Amino acid sequence: MTGAASRHRLASVALDEGSIGRGTPDQEHERQIAIYDLVEVNSFGVPDHDGGPYALHLAMRDKKLVFDIREIDGTPVIAHVLSLTPFRRILRDYFMVCESYYAAIRTATPAQIEAIDMGRRGLHDEGAQVLAERLNGKIACDFDTARRIFTLLTALHWRG
Repeated sequence: MTGAASRHRLASVALDEGSIGRGTPDQEHERQIAIYDLVEVNSFGVPDHDGGPYALHLAMRDKKLVFDIREIDGTPVIAHVLSLTPFRRILRDYFMVCESYYAAIRTATPAQIEAIDMGRRGLHDEGAQVLAERLNGKIACDFDTARRIFTLLTALHWRG
């Protein structure tokens, strides 16, 4: 990666322990996987800011997700507060389908499992689309990056 492509990305993601808190070992594992996948491959930038790569610090404030974006040297760039209200139904449905999927693995046919998994992926894509729309004009990211951020959002809300 060279030039702008190497700058327009996330180099790190950290969770604010004070507002998000630590989870169970399973929850922490899911969070770390989501962070690893997000940092490994992403396209992330701040409109009208010619900087990067970026460090993202996520925190919760008043039931909203705060995207505290900084240069990797710690210089603040922007903080964006994202209401989670538009994600409530999607997250509820997503976790319900995930429960069905894990239950189906034990007893259902491969075709039934695949159908449930397609529903899960559809909800995941819907969540990523809503996220991309809510970040539009504030944070620039491609659909795959929005999908990975939504994965992290699900990991933050997963009850284990």
